[in-house]
Amino acid sequence: MEYDATFYALVGLILFFVLLGYLGVHKMLGKALDGRASAIAKELDEAKRLREEAGAVLAEYKKKARDAEVEAQTIVDQARREAAALADEAKTRMEDYVTRRTKMAEDKIAQAEHQAIQEVKALSADISIAAAEKILSARLKGQAGSDLVASSIADVKNRLN
Repeated sequence: MEYDATFYALVGLILFFVLLGYLGVHKMLGKALDGRASAIAKELDEAKRLREEAGAVLAEYKKKARDAEVEAQTIVDQARREAAALADEAKTRMEDYVTRRTKMAEDKIAQAEHQAIQEVKALSADISIAAAEKILSARLKGQAGSDLVASSIADVKNRLN
């Protein structure tokens, strides 16, 4: 019987598989594949854990950002309230200052009016005394006239002051 090359190739292949089985290559391949599957599973678990950590960190940073935004808004609101209070206080101080200055000016004006009135009274009294002295000295001559003029001048001075 003559065998062709195909038969020998088949026998060679069968012997090759038997040799591989005898040497335990299938077990080594199984272990290698199991190890590779285990490594891939570990990598997937690590990736999942890292993704969860990243999600937690992201959530934490989002919360911190929201808190910072709320705090910033609170600071801005407080600054606005303080600015309004300072503006009100400045307005009140300015109004008080204007009121005091107006009062001082009015007091000075009243004092100047009073002083002017006193000066006018004093001047009119001096003019009245001088006129009365001239009139009385012209009508009354001698010692009796002089005594009457002196007493009248003293009396007028006492009444005017």
